[in-house]
Amino acid sequence: MANKTYAKTPEALARLTPEQYRVTQQNGTERPFWNPFHDFKGEGLYVDVVSGEPLFTSLDKFDSGCGWPSFARPLVDEHVIEKTDTSHGMRRVEVRSAHGDSHLGHVFTDGPPELGGLRYCINSASLRFIPVADLEAEGYGEYRALFDADETEDN
Repeated sequence: MANKTYAKTPEALARLTPEQYRVTQQNGTERPFWNPFHDFKGEGLYVDVVSGEPLFTSLDKFDSGCGWPSFARPLVDEHVIEKTDTSHGMRRVEVRSAHGDSHLGHVFTDGPPELGGLRYCINSASLRFIPVADLEAEGYGEYRALFDADETEDN
């Protein structure tokens, strides 16, 4: 919806679990393989747990074996901001949500070449999953066509 607004609000922050807060607001990282979406296969939309802005879809999710959910590309490029991260003695590219300013994870250049070569390695704690069947009810109906088109291509 063109008129839908996404923002970080005190109410949204108050709803976060301690782990979601640590990851999204304090640049934390959850344990690999011990997070709900690393091997999750449901079809739907992944949105920022703070702002609700759409970030990724199950259509672009792949199993990278790294222990965190991995995506080939963001759903809406403008919703994912890239920043240089030199913490922990490494040089990486951090990804954050544009409207929620949530720490999401990092992007690497070792993704599948056939999907564009990028791997968005994302913390489950920064995401809320919306199943395809709930897109309309949750206010994300405009994205339903993505999944309908995928079903058509599979037949």
